[in-house]
Amino acid sequence: MDFILDGFFQAIHLLIRGNAETYSAILATVKVSSYSIGSSLIMGIPLGFCLGYFEFKGKKPVRTIVDTLMALPTVFIGLLVYAFLTNRGPLGNFNLLFTLPGIAIGQTILALPIVIGLSATAVEGMEKKLRITIMSMGANRRQLFLTSLWESRHALLAGAIAAYGRVMTEVGISMMVGGNIKWHTRTITTAIALETNKGQFGMGVALGLVLLTIAFCVNFSISFLRRRY
Repeated sequence: MDFILDGFFQAIHLLIRGNAETYSAILATVKVSSYSIGSSLIMGIPLGFCLGYFEFKGKKPVRTIVDTLMALPTVFIGLLVYAFLTNRGPLGNFNLLFTLPGIAIGQTILALPIVIGLSATAVEGMEKKLRITIMSMGANRRQLFLTSLWESRHALLAGAIAAYGRVMTEVGISMMVGGNIKWHTRTITTAIALETNKGQFGMGVALGLVLLTIAFCVNFSISFLRRRY
């Protein structure tokens, strides 16, 4: 038990002292997760709305594919993105391998099916009478889309939290696509894995505490918005 307590004391010391290596990993994580969750929400919410609202041929197979992709292993996504971004891949000329934007691409692929699937579920859960009422009031497509999203806002926020949590805690994509380069692409999760293996338990605990704090702040902010609106 002593080494666990020592690890917590070291973690507090590192955070208070402002250890540069620790905060470098924190900054990289915040940047890349913000890029990926923003991209996945911009693309995923409209696609999820269309999947949940409209009826079309082949909808069930599409929904099955989306639900399956929600459980994609992060290592597989990392391997796929690595193959595309490497110098021998089709996107090698963009020099995105071992960069934060490269990690963000992989994490967007990870989060996108979650956002689409949960957005579709949120829209499907709307009262059918509400849809009819909105249309009977002469709403155009844009107004219909925005009103439906507003009525489903709580479920959409829950979906965004789920996607953000998946992105924040993944390791495979960050390790394979980012390369875990110190001061450059090392994120909180990859740093925890590396430092713990090196015996630097204190730094691993410090980064773990930061990860928990970020998750708490996100959930607290969402809860506040739900109560307010």
